Amino acid sequence: MTSSNKKRSPSLETRLQRLEDRHRALLGEMGDLGLVLRGTIAQRMNRCGNPTCRCKADPPTLHGPYPVWTRKVAGKTVTVVLRPEHAAICRGWSRNMRKLDRIVKQMQALGLQAANLVRQR
Repeated sequence: MTSSNKKRSPSLETRLQRLEDRHRALLGEMGDLGLVLRGTIAQRMNRCGNPTCRCKADPPTLHGPYPVWTRKVAGKTVTVVLRPEHAAICRGWSRNMRKLDRIVKQMQALGLQAANLVRQR
């Protein structure tokens, strides 16, 4: 292969600029997010404290399902029972949190790529 047929790799500045452009695009995605909520919104079935209730039968018929929001606070699991209409709202916020987490991971990966490019020069 002659030198004229070889593809030249983009310059360091060009490669860094592409990474910064992608970073700015991710920042734009963050701007479109609504409220964020850390934790999980799920449905839970419960047993009550009444010893003669159907939830203590064999087989048991549990109460619920009840929507709950579970999260960690200072290393401890905290669970809150939600109203169904509030659970629907919180699910959207929880989805936003997962999207924000994905965006931040992508931004971190871009920073690592940039650091590796600079280090190699």
